[in-house]
Amino acid sequence: MTPGVVRVSADWLDLREPADAAARAEELVEPVRRYLAGRPLATVHDLGAGTGSMSRWLAPRLPGAQHWVLHDRDPDLLKRAADGIARTTADGAPVTVEVREDDITELRPGDLDGASLVTASALLDMLTTEEIDGIVAACASAGCPVLLTISVVGRVELTPSDPLDAPIAEAFNAHQRRTFAGRRLLGPDAAHAAAGAFRRYGMDVRLHPSPWRLGPDQAELAAEWLRGWLDAACEQRPELAGPARSYESRRLADARAGQLRVVVHHCDLLAGRR
Repeated sequence: MTPGVVRVSADWLDLREPADAAARAEELVEPVRRYLAGRPLATVHDLGAGTGSMSRWLAPRLPGAQHWVLHDRDPDLLKRAADGIARTTADGAPVTVEVREDDITELRPGDLDGASLVTASALLDMLTTEEIDGIVAACASAGCPVLLTISVVGRVELTPSDPLDAPIAEAFNAHQRRTFAGRRLLGPDAAHAAAGAFRRYGMDVRLHPSPWRLGPDQAELAAEWLRGWLDAACEQRPELAGPARSYESRRLADARAGQLRVVVHHCDLLAGRR
């Protein structure tokens, strides 16, 4: 989203989309549904839209005609998102779409004027305090609900357990909080930082768990997540690289045998005016 940040691959976004959809907190959709009920047209701004998984999940759950504005830096992802968007809403009304190739970390108050809802998914933990403050300011200026989903919170559970689980998790969390390209990332602290920022604007905030629960049916995703988790941990603590090789072999063998279960904890955030 900003120079120096590694772009997320479409393949990874496709692989994780079913797990994201299963994890998002349905409990936070009902207040949004009530807010939008009766509007002739809801304009929804989706920040860091990627391949459009948020629009595909949420648009069919909300009533009335909707116009989705998809924001992302990557034009290829934006094209995929626009092509794959849901075409009808919960009550059969149409969905229209536009794309904005932009840097959401440069949003300013007024940039989201006219929005009925602002959304994002798997975004906050890749941002800095300053970037979250800027996005929150733009959202608060719009005066509409904000639904931000699938933010990592720094907790992972693997079954069966292994003595290396804890040190690898600690190294991964440190990697998420690293300074990268001059930016101090918030990683697992991001959701609570965003909640605090919204509250400073006088907005009510609800946080709800949204964990991935990966079992034998998600073995491919679990294996790909595991490799990325280990790579980040070993980049942060190179001394883990040797032990991590045998750990990875054990874990992938568990996944192939249908024995590995992983819970990756996230949280969803809904902010709105009192």
